[in-house]
Amino acid sequence: MKGKKSLGGALAGLTGLAFTLALSFLLVIALIFLLSKTPGKTILYFFAGAFMNAYDFGNMLNSAVPLVFTGLAIAIAFKASVFNLGGEGQVYAGGLAATAVCLALPTANAYLGGLAAVAGAVVVSGVLAGLSGFFKMKWNADEMISSFLLSSAIILVVNFFITGPLDDPNNNLLATLPIGRQYMLLKLFPPSKLNISALFAVATAVLVFFFMKKTRAGYEMRMCGLNREFSRYGGINVQKHLVLPMVLGGALNGLAGGLLVLGTYGASIKGFSAGMGWNGIAVALIARNSPLGVIPAALLFAYLEAGAKAAMLRSDVTFEIAAIAQSFIFYFVTAQSLYGLARRRKTP
Repeated sequence: MKGKKSLGGALAGLTGLAFTLALSFLLVIALIFLLSKTPGKTILYFFAGAFMNAYDFGNMLNSAVPLVFTGLAIAIAFKASVFNLGGEGQVYAGGLAATAVCLALPTANAYLGGLAAVAGAVVVSGVLAGLSGFFKMKWNADEMISSFLLSSAIILVVNFFITGPLDDPNNNLLATLPIGRQYMLLKLFPPSKLNISALFAVATAVLVFFFMKKTRAGYEMRMCGLNREFSRYGGINVQKHLVLPMVLGGALNGLAGGLLVLGTYGASIKGFSAGMGWNGIAVALIARNSPLGVIPAALLFAYLEAGAKAAMLRSDVTFEIAAIAQSFIFYFVTAQSLYGLARRRKTP
């Protein structure tokens, strides 16, 4: 009976998600008819543009990679009922940390230097997010507010280093000096920017799934997320699980930033993490906090952005149509989640 209920709940969730996506796409189509003078052409490029050539398709997959990491970061936090709103700053700080390590080790072995760069990104962002968890544990400070404020502050600090001490005077962009070419990750689908960080993203999602489902720490984290008082009476160290999910989430955000530098940009560019933290929240909501579900959810968001770029370049709409489509999905999924939560609370 329990298995049938779980299966029924999963099917209902998938049906609701499919309805949400269908409704969002219908609204986008209606919007295109209102805004575009050539709606047929715009719709074609919006929905099929990402698949028309290898370059656009590879770049679409590549843009999903950081969203997998930021989605996993949010999913872990949500499972433990803590809220990390500092994703954008943590991605940004991780990217700068990886860049700084690579610039400090210009002649190091590519593998050792790359590992050091990734480790630097993970540690810096993990500590940054962990501070919010520590404040929550020590003084019961709201982690949503503290993580957001720390993120806002660290963005300004990173901007200072990008446009100041590490600025590349020969670059037309506001960016740091480029890292050594030996640190750049192997490309998977030339001429696009897709690289082996995509494989790391899939592997990380699988590892997070096993961590949350098959390990004691993951079980305790999920129990604390469901009911902290019950977990405390059951002998679980609840205080630890205010900090641990924040540290893990920050580390994943830092990994996203570090791999973006090593795989895509080759430097830290001012503002490169813009929107990634917030999109990570939407990805986690669409995936219903499932680590494996984060992968298709991230691909969906990347698909919307790629379609909007194709439509913008080949028709008469602006790129903001992707943000509108993402907003529709975000609001509908959030409303669906809140409705489901309200129903569960009313159920005796």
